[in-house]
Amino acid sequence: MMPRPAQRARVLGARLGAGALLTLLASLMFAGLMGSGIAAAAPAPTTDDTVRVFGTLRNGSEPVAGVKVDAKDGAGAIVESATSSNTGTWEVNVPPGNYSVVIDKTTVPDGVEVQKDTVAVAVVQGSPRPVIFLFGAERSANEVSPAEELTRLAIDGLRFGLIIAICGVGLSLIFGTTGLTNFAHGELVTLGAVVAWFFNVKMGIQLIPATILAIVVGIGIGILNELGIWRPLRRRRSGLIAMLVVSIGLALVMRYLILIFFSDRAEPFDDYQVQKQIGSGAFAITPVNLWCIIISLVVLVAVAVMLQKTRIGKAMRAVADNRDLAASSGINVDRVILFVWAMAGGLATLGGVLFAMSELGGRVQWEMGFKLLLLMFAGITLGGLGTAYGALLGCVIVGLLVQLSTYWIDPDLKYIGGLLVLIIILTIRPQGILGSKARIG
Repeated sequence: MMPRPAQRARVLGARLGAGALLTLLASLMFAGLMGSGIAAAAPAPTTDDTVRVFGTLRNGSEPVAGVKVDAKDGAGAIVESATSSNTGTWEVNVPPGNYSVVIDKTTVPDGVEVQKDTVAVAVVQGSPRPVIFLFGAERSANEVSPAEELTRLAIDGLRFGLIIAICGVGLSLIFGTTGLTNFAHGELVTLGAVVAWFFNVKMGIQLIPATILAIVVGIGIGILNELGIWRPLRRRRSGLIAMLVVSIGLALVMRYLILIFFSDRAEPFDDYQVQKQIGSGAFAITPVNLWCIIISLVVLVAVAVMLQKTRIGKAMRAVADNRDLAASSGINVDRVILFVWAMAGGLATLGGVLFAMSELGGRVQWEMGFKLLLLMFAGITLGGLGTAYGALLGCVIVGLLVQLSTYWIDPDLKYIGGLLVLIIILTIRPQGILGSKARIG
């Protein structure tokens, strides 16, 4: 006999509570509830409530050392000062507000000409700001051509799009195999970066092995999500709308628990903070950004090969095409979906670390995954919901559009492009580039 509505609600609530408890318990265990991690949850003194403003002074390819840099407020008073190191790097920490960052010309070495010695900076809480000063002779208006600048933005857009794809492929596969639109996927991205930060900063593990450990944790979190929440809901035949609402609630719970037990400020990794550009002109790039592109390409190619050549990959595509037909063909659908969740958790974790390193200046923010979620949805919708290759193509296109848009609009507004892509695609071609007009199952 079917339970009455009140009984169904109580059972559903118990299932959801148990699953959420398992997921959050694992995330807290690995993200800061042990030892010194508890201290990170305590309110920070007001003296630490500052934002990092930084840069590297270079005269051509040569670093400029020993130069004093002052951060001045609106009244012209010096708030904080720093001196460039042997590598030309400098850094000040100031409260949020509007500043003029000024080079003290009396400290500039002989033979070095300063072209631009004052930069206005709007400092926002949680957003480290790089500052660029120009040295050398005055440039002609045509020295940096529009083609060169667009080439730089295109390379940066490729990097950004590949990182969105790393995070979004798992989201697309979850939709393809279960029909679930998982709004908590952004928090998996944040959790991955937070766990890697915990291993790197609190436990003193170098960032690369810390990231590998974080990926293992992310896989475990994905498995707990499936076993503790989504599989019980599917077995109770919960509707997709109800599951979507559950994912929104889970996202809110995870996001604010990360805020409580991590920090409301951007926290840096210990490694790879100082980077020297390699290459020149339109193809100048930092080693971190270059490795982000290489790692993203290798991982995405590996995912594509897995989908095409392995038994589990073929089973995943079969379940995505028609779950009932796949089950009648002898495929263990539950095992396939469990593998999808595990892979989605691992990819989201890796994507979170790459996003923090390349896009956020090597710092972790408690809302970073939420900010990326819109672009993930825009990418997988553009490519075709439920298709891994569509997610890859769509996310790369969205990354390119977002970065190229900064040629015409303020960089702080660049994420609006993702929203515009989402609206246009849903209006003109809802199935996306590689999606079919009608999906079965």
